[in-house]
Amino acid sequence: MHSDSLHLPHGTLDLPAFLPDATLGVVRAVDATDLEQCGIQAVVMNTFHLMQRPGSSTIAALGGLHHMSGWPHPIVTDSGGFQAYSLIRENPGFGRLSERGLTFQPEGAARKYQLTPEKSVQLQLAYGADVVICLDDCTHADAPPAVQEESVRRTVDWARRGKVEFARIVAQRELGEGARPLLFAVIQGGASRELRRRCAEELLAMGFDGYGYGGWPLDAHGHLLRDVLAYTRELVPAELPMHALGVGHPASVVDCWRMGYRLFDCALPTRDARHGRLYVLGDEGVSYVYINDQRHIKRNTPLDPECDGLCCSRYSVGYLHHLFKVGDSLFLRLATLHNLRAMTRLTARLRPVGAVREPPNPAPTEHHGRRAG
Repeated sequence: MHSDSLHLPHGTLDLPAFLPDATLGVVRAVDATDLEQCGIQAVVMNTFHLMQRPGSSTIAALGGLHHMSGWPHPIVTDSGGFQAYSLIRENPGFGRLSERGLTFQPEGAARKYQLTPEKSVQLQLAYGADVVICLDDCTHADAPPAVQEESVRRTVDWARRGKVEFARIVAQRELGEGARPLLFAVIQGGASRELRRRCAEELLAMGFDGYGYGGWPLDAHGHLLRDVLAYTRELVPAELPMHALGVGHPASVVDCWRMGYRLFDCALPTRDARHGRLYVLGDEGVSYVYINDQRHIKRNTPLDPECDGLCCSRYSVGYLHHLFKVGDSLFLRLATLHNLRAMTRLTARLRPVGAVREPPNPAPTEHHGRRAG
């Protein structure tokens, strides 16, 4: 495993890499060919949601996530830990957390679901994931010390159980080093350095292929928890890849890259696109075009003259404004492609000189948003 790349069953990722969230098996408004053309190397899908819709038996009938979604490149599957935080911890009526795992019944669902550390790994491997993430007990940095302590204890226990199940299935399938997916564990501990260190040390002693920053990455004011993120990265040897889970604001990606993180995912760039906030990549970072602004009605220039994506090479800002105002779905596609191309251009800038390859199948910090930033 080289620090500038990550070798996975469905291809090699050049690092750093931004992975858009394809939570339910799709990046909204675009298809697999669109993603390839704007240079996306991998996507993140979500076990917690996919086990409900379309359901594991349907995914199996449709040939696994890669075949179902028409995406032949790497897929990272998030474990469901963040959803436990955002749904169950925030709304106890939705379900409950226990030492065993998660039990939940979505509104309108006819039955309860259970997600244990073992089942999370089983599902991710059955889906065909390239990176499997152990189930973790996610918290907010402001949660009380007792909650953080419990989170670390559960996260370590669940990672241990997940690794045992992962090893069992890999041996059963006789998957060699090149054929097996990677297994990542998530480091929890909130804003406590002591708990972060304890969690990291116990997980490192078990041995995983990589690690993720666990917990909400923002403070109560929506600012990136830079000190906690930097300290957590320092706890893990530099040669091991770390995923800044939920970090996707352009400025935050650059900040975390400087700390040593190499994988990023977030719904923010695509959500921004759908709501008309479009990225322009400049020498000083990213600025924004708010496409609904009346000043753009007759603007006959591309969003970003330096961008080589479909949106900027073919369409004007004025036309995008028109599409947005009339509510046509073409705006959603073009805007999403544009923001994703901005993210792939941004991460390509951060790679060592000479490390940038062709995309697969070539054809100011504000509130962010997983996981979140």
